[in-house]
Amino acid sequence: MPDRRIVIEGAHVATVDAAGAEFSPGHVVVEDRWIVAAGPGPAPDYRDGVPAERVDGTGHLVTPGLVNTHHHFYQWLTRGLAQQSGLFEWLKTLYPVWAGIDEPAVYAAARASIAALLASGCATAADHHYMFPGGAGDLLGATVRAARELGIRFHPARGSMDLGRSRGGLPADSAVEDTEAALAETERAIGTYHDPAPESMVRVAVAPCSPFTVTAELLRGAAELARRRGVRMHTHGSETAEEDAYCAERFGCTPTEYLDRNGWTGRDVWLAHCVHLDGPAIRRIGETGTGVAHCPSSNARLGAGIAPVPELLAAGAPVGLGVDGTASNEAGLLGPELRAAVLMARARRGADALTARQALHAATMGGARCLGRDGEIGSVEPGKLADLALWRIDGIGHSNIADPVAALVLGALPPLTLLLVGGSPAVRDGRLTGADEESIASEAAAETRRLFRRAGLD
Repeated sequence: MPDRRIVIEGAHVATVDAAGAEFSPGHVVVEDRWIVAAGPGPAPDYRDGVPAERVDGTGHLVTPGLVNTHHHFYQWLTRGLAQQSGLFEWLKTLYPVWAGIDEPAVYAAARASIAALLASGCATAADHHYMFPGGAGDLLGATVRAARELGIRFHPARGSMDLGRSRGGLPADSAVEDTEAALAETERAIGTYHDPAPESMVRVAVAPCSPFTVTAELLRGAAELARRRGVRMHTHGSETAEEDAYCAERFGCTPTEYLDRNGWTGRDVWLAHCVHLDGPAIRRIGETGTGVAHCPSSNARLGAGIAPVPELLAAGAPVGLGVDGTASNEAGLLGPELRAAVLMARARRGADALTARQALHAATMGGARCLGRDGEIGSVEPGKLADLALWRIDGIGHSNIADPVAALVLGALPPLTLLLVGGSPAVRDGRLTGADEESIASEAAAETRRLFRRAGLD
């Protein structure tokens, strides 16, 4: 017998299941952490005495909770800088500022980043943290603590850099770690925080930063470590034309070829960006089942280009959506990335390049596949975890958009009436349930001022 039940009725339910089933009106029933029913019309009439919350979904759209496949929480503290810079110059500008982060700063940034994600319908987030200044404290632990407090399902990706400027890399030598120390700390993070259970709220990934910030030794060592410990692997790839030129000059190949030869393709790998891919790279990513985190707003903000999402989907690659760091996507919201994905694809390939439902799939099941959790989250089906978003679409911004899914994807981001993560409300009526948003904003602003003072920017 369950301890509690939530019954949502009267909404348009977009399940994002394998058949693309939608029910209008429909119902969804949650018992404890799990979805137990989803279908057309009213919910079953339960008379078993289980305490139940009934939610009137009239005028609403139900979707799976959104899945953010790529982020850098700590960058919340450096929004609005280097506004006209491409990636390499942007990084060179911000590396010295980021060198001053510490545990309190990362904790405040993570809380703000997670608050923004939850408010935009995101139930699961992957955070790629690769800056670890000496003596800064437990930075990964700070992000895990923030995620637990606010109630988001969390995939911290323990990043690393060991290729400083003196050895041909992009970051300053002071920003990188020793190779063996980075691997040891990554394994410690797995042992401390990773939970492989089906209903897990925290799963750690191994995530060296990028081809221009890590050595081949670190890439190979990280791949061996991840596969030995049974965790997923994440890194940046093919984000800019400059990265292509760097890999051609230094390694004599494309970024995808370089990652492939060092063990970084496969169904346990997902890559961020993948903007500059040639035909062989797209085929290789597709045939190996390597996932792609598509970050359309950040790629546009940095002038990086538009990822070939239609081609990747046609090749069979799992494609999810990502915010990327909020220093290159100041909004910090996942919900608007659905619209950005559609518009960017159509600007590049024409009006039929990507549909609204393909964008919703990328933001839910596609992201779940990238994170290796498509058996647990990403669709509204009995037996899956109750990660659900209830969007209000009967207001002035959406009431006469003929298609409820298009109202979410092509319209302005609808108000969020309810966000469940594992059956627990993380957002009600647009407000966080686990923290005070005003105090989160105030603390983030204070930490930004402190970081700027350290960097001499005050």
